[in-house]
Amino acid sequence: MSRVVSTGSESETRAAGRVLATSLSPGSIVLLSGDLGAGKTVFVKGLAEGLGVDPGDVTSPTFTLIQEYRGGVLTLYHVDLYRLSPDEVDDLGLEELVQQGGVTAIEWPEQLPRSLGESVDVRIDQDAEGLRTIRIA
Repeated sequence: MSRVVSTGSESETRAAGRVLATSLSPGSIVLLSGDLGAGKTVFVKGLAEGLGVDPGDVTSPTFTLIQEYRGGVLTLYHVDLYRLSPDEVDDLGLEELVQQGGVTAIEWPEQLPRSLGESVDVRIDQDAEGLRTIRIA
């Protein structure tokens, strides 16, 4: 299911997340990579919308680390590992979180000390004009 999507606005980036959400199932892991401000959280808002969760509730979990959004067809767990070392990530219990049966979206997956299992990898790059290239594999 590898594909590349180009977006020029937040609404288009959200739409890409919404489309991906239709292919996710309980226990799905989505790993989101990209620079600060590339649009990872905007993409997660689209995932939320596609799962039936109010995208307005989605905020960056940078300081809370894990946000849980219920009320859709699947629970969405939104994880931000930006401020953590791999040793600190180990203490979060992400394996157990994935086993809860929702969708787990993880920003900054390079901080993971090991694989959590099969995942969808999403890479978002933004150019100087604000155009985003989203690679989904």
